Order: sequence, then C-alpha cells, then structure tokens
Amino acid sequence: MTLPRFFLASLLLHLPLLANPVMDGADPHAAVVGRDYWLYPTEPRSRKPVFAAYRSADLHTWKREGTILELDKVPWVKEDGAPWHGAWAPALAEKGGKFYFYYSVGPQTPTPSRIGVAVGTSPSGPFKDSGKPLLKGGDGFEAIDPTVFVDPKDGRAWFYAGGSAGAKLRIFEMAEDMISFKREVDIAQPENFTEGAFMHRRDNTYYLSYSHGKWNDSTYSVHYATAASPVGPWHYRGCILESDDKHQGPGHHSFVENPSTKEWFIVYHRWETSKKAAPFRGGRKLAVEKIGYDDKGLIKPIQMTDGKSPVSPIGR
Repeated sequence: MTLPRFFLASLLLHLPLLANPVMDGADPHAAVVGRDYWLYPTEPRSRKPVFAAYRSADLHTWKREGTILELDKVPWVKEDGAPWHGAWAPALAEKGGKFYFYYSVGPQTPTPSRIGVAVGTSPSGPFKDSGKPLLKGGDGFEAIDPTVFVDPKDGRAWFYAGGSAGAKLRIFEMAEDMISFKREVDIAQPENFTEGAFMHRRDNTYYLSYSHGKWNDSTYSVHYATAASPVGPWHYRGCILESDDKHQGPGHHSFVENPSTKEWFIVYHRWETSKKAAPFRGGRKLAVEKIGYDDKGLIKPIQMTDGKSPVSPIGR
C-alpha cells in the first residue's frame, strides 16, 4: 500500500529525532536517576525564562517532562532591577533522597549574574527555590555555569562555577543542606579554562572538564585536566572536542555513565554550520557521543557525528 505524500510528511514531523543532533538547546546537564537519563538544558526559544526536564530510557529518544522552574516566580531574581533575566546553564545533584537544582540567572551587566538553587523530591520537579541567591558575581568574577559533584568515595559535595568575564573558576564544599556553602577552596586555575566546568570520577581519577574559547565562534571547545582529588592540583590533558568541517563551537557539556554497562558519554551543544565566520547566530543543537579512554585512563579525542546517536539502555 502506498501512503499519501502529505500523510508521510505529517508522520515524519511527529516522529522523535533519532540522530545527532538530538534536540534544540544549549548547556546540557545529563544525569542518571534509577533506570532513566535526565537532561537539563538552557531552553531554546522560550518566551519566558524557564527550565525544563527531559527524560530518556536510552540516551537516544528524549521526552520533555515539563517546566520545573520559572524565574518569574522566584522573588529574589527581580531584586537587581535588571530589565530582563536569562535562565541559563542548569545542573542537578542528588543527595539523601532529595534533588537539588542549580541554575544561572543572567545578565552579567549591568548587574552581576547570580546562581540559585531549588529543592525537589523528584528529578521531574517541581522544585522550590531556597529563597536567596547561592552565589553572586562581581569583582571580575561571573557567577555562571554551576555544577555539583557528590563524591562517591566519601559523600562530600563540591560546587564548581564561574567563567566568561574573568574566566575564573571557583570551588566550594557544600554544607549538608546542599543549599549553602561550608567553605571555599583556594585552587590553581586550570589551564585554558573559560567556563562550563564539569566534574566526573572514573576509577580513582577525577576529571575536570570545561569549555575554552568564545561561546559563539569556532574557538569554543572542550578541554580537561585530571587530579587525585576533586579540587586538584590539576594535570592539564588538552583539548578533546573542537570544531570540524560541519559543526562549530562544541562545548558546555556534561559526562554521564551508564551504570549497567559502565560506558561513558558526553552530551554537549554545537552550531550546525560549516562556516567559520563569527559571531554565529540562531539556535544551538544538543548532541551525544560515546567516550573512549586509553590504557592510561586518558580521554580519547571525540569525533562529532551526524545521522546517528548512541543507544544505551540502563539495565533493561
């Protein structure tokens, strides 16, 4: 039976995207909760500053589970008097049966950027804001791009943030409530750090990865350093993801592990263009790639792919 052409077109429009790039968006934070992957990006083309959660059984097909936080409903956001606010670069952490949602509030100018934290009982929210900013920018520091790493070795939680204006990384140990700091750690700045820090642990090595370059041109790329602790000292390992002939400015990523297979993946954004001329305009896309490690535990260079994305169900 031959289906009408208009029917086929309609069907294709409603099918989930099963290839890289997997969806529109930027700054993706990926996490595993139970047998599902969860993803928290900077929302694309949203009329209001909001955050949403996306769920996947296999890293391949994603479903939007709904809005989990609206900046317009967080009272302290408007206290700076800025004419608009951006909802950027979120991250999720889980501890003690609760979920903590960290997020960036722009702009950096004319008022300093800020980072907030909200609490929920499910990765799908809803999340209730803590009532005040967790961290403010200023004095050469831009409070953006938070991520929290809960060390499986001892249960301590570490907060990483900063970049762009000043390109400075700051690290704090979280208090037990996960909505305040216990202390700040004095660190040496990682080589080639710009923004978008992420921490993951594999075997006994801690991997601090981050974006380098300018967010809207072809210099944007992912670099990393390793250490024997989550706060360094860092051993710079180089660039692992950079622009190619078809895609520009890959970065602001996260790493996620399939706990069943022990495979690692990177989720990141990129510009779908071969043109090198900046600044890039339009929307960014999210993509997923499988990660390889060599016999020394170093991350192998990552090749961006099209037309396919990894499929990795968790314990199914």
